[in-house]
Amino acid sequence: MDWRDALNSVKESFPEGDAVVAEPVDEASSARKCRLDILLEKKGRAGKTATIISGFSNETDDEISAIAARLKSALGTGGSARGGEILIQGDRRTDVQRLLSGLGYKTRLI
Repeated sequence: MDWRDALNSVKESFPEGDAVVAEPVDEASSARKCRLDILLEKKGRAGKTATIISGFSNETDDEISAIAARLKSALGTGGSARGGEILIQGDRRTDVQRLLSGLGYKTRLI
């Protein structure tokens, strides 16, 4: 039995029609996503840096908290969501910009 026969025997054991399907894009939610400003802040933090994401206009506090939790988990860092802003510990501006762009947000580094 060569490798092609082995591969075909494994292929036949998988059920058909279980392909990964991309989630449909909700046009209403993508239309309300606005440009977010990402900035680095040191003031009042004992010299420690923090990445601040602001500019959420149409999202509720629960949605902002969910986005913050997703960012913190993906980056493996601490942070919080208060007053319509997300705070991520450390200088993670480029990482945050990449992740938010993947979520469909337009971003700007300040």
